[in-house]
Amino acid sequence: MKNSFRQTFFYICADVLASVLSWLGFIYFRKTFIETAVYGIDVPVRIDEKAIIGLIVLPIFWIFLAWFSGYYRDIYRKSRLRELGQTFVTIAIGSVILFFVLFLDDVVANYKSYYYAIFVFFLLQFTTTYVFRLLITSRTSRLIHKKKIWFNTLIIGGGLKAEQLYQDIQNEKISSGNKVIGFVHYDDEVNGTLAKYIEDLGNINKVKQLLIKHEIEEVIIAIENTDHNRLQRLISDVDERGIKIKMIPDMYDILSGFVRISSIFGTPLIEVDALVMPQWQQSIKRVLDIVCSLLALLVCFPMFVLLFFFIKMDSKGPVMFKQPRIGRWGKTFTIYKFRTMKIDAEKDGPALSSSEDNRMTKTGRWLRKFRLDEFPQFYNVLIGTMSLVGPRPERQFFIDQIVDIAPHYKLLHRVKPGITSWGQVKYGYAENVDQMVERLKYDILYIENMSLALDFKIAFYTVLTILKAEGK
Repeated sequence: MKNSFRQTFFYICADVLASVLSWLGFIYFRKTFIETAVYGIDVPVRIDEKAIIGLIVLPIFWIFLAWFSGYYRDIYRKSRLRELGQTFVTIAIGSVILFFVLFLDDVVANYKSYYYAIFVFFLLQFTTTYVFRLLITSRTSRLIHKKKIWFNTLIIGGGLKAEQLYQDIQNEKISSGNKVIGFVHYDDEVNGTLAKYIEDLGNINKVKQLLIKHEIEEVIIAIENTDHNRLQRLISDVDERGIKIKMIPDMYDILSGFVRISSIFGTPLIEVDALVMPQWQQSIKRVLDIVCSLLALLVCFPMFVLLFFFIKMDSKGPVMFKQPRIGRWGKTFTIYKFRTMKIDAEKDGPALSSSEDNRMTKTGRWLRKFRLDEFPQFYNVLIGTMSLVGPRPERQFFIDQIVDIAPHYKLLHRVKPGITSWGQVKYGYAENVDQMVERLKYDILYIENMSLALDFKIAFYTVLTILKAEGK
């Protein structure tokens, strides 16, 4: 087993130490070469006020940049080659930023000194950072290969493919870190002799409980039957918990677009990627969520006060409408909206609204037309349960109905739900489950193509919808 917090702490400590050593090395270089050339005398090396500030600020800066780039994610599954490239790019960008912030006002003999300074600083920072990271990553890799660090793994399938897969894992001289806890199977599956080697944990219907009980970190799908609907439902159930999913190669065509090839323990497997949006874009997306939601709540506060009185005068009941919705990884959260319906709107059970819904208040109809009822959700965005752009969150009551028709709906739970979405821009509000399923394809496309550019486009067209009063 492993401790992700401790491993992350090691990397952070290494980055702090690298920052301190490289900064001290740069101070020595600057005093010995740059300032000596300026003043024509040997300048003593000493820690002045600027050096002390650097010792405090720079480690924080580099840790933030590493976090922003996603370096501290998936801390045990690092590729040393990919780590080299990621470290190089991050340090290069950071060095350019620091050049304009810290170095540009330095006294130099000529402009070439700036080039020498930035090159030496980059070289020192990159070398120390990568060497420390490489040592930790290499040590971790050795521990994984020696089976001292492992990932609890569940095999889905009990037939010949699953048995061969298990044998491949066991026969590898260099371990990939997969510790197979057991396997699950379908009732109609022709089972092999896998139960002779590992525990048969039962029917596939138990997979959700087993993932929690055994703290599963990876799932390898090796089922005999490649029925599309069955596979979609299976991946949705597993992926909803954020667990790494891999499959045998001959299933590639089924989910092309969601997968990338990953070679482990000598047998190439298809790895189902959770997101296509790079970590740095995800970080910017979250920063934009916080900044925009704060601005929206502050700027719109006077409008909120007016709407408070309009809603109160129009009908009895609370101004704010609160309702449980399903968010990322299937977690329940409370969504906030301005109330647009009468207080007994769902006395006969959950029901979707329609354009001619007589349960809607006069003010509520106007609010929906301009989508002003959604504005309190900026609070949801601020606290992190929602994003500005993402699939619209639904209630469990309707999710259960949608999943019966389209099991891949649960793939939407890979990302945070949003105030607006591609599906909402293209299709609008859904009035029944069939329309929800129809809208689903746009939200799936969004997940497959997530990017900041796409978010900006969706936000732009949402603003146009509000200005044109095309909401319903």
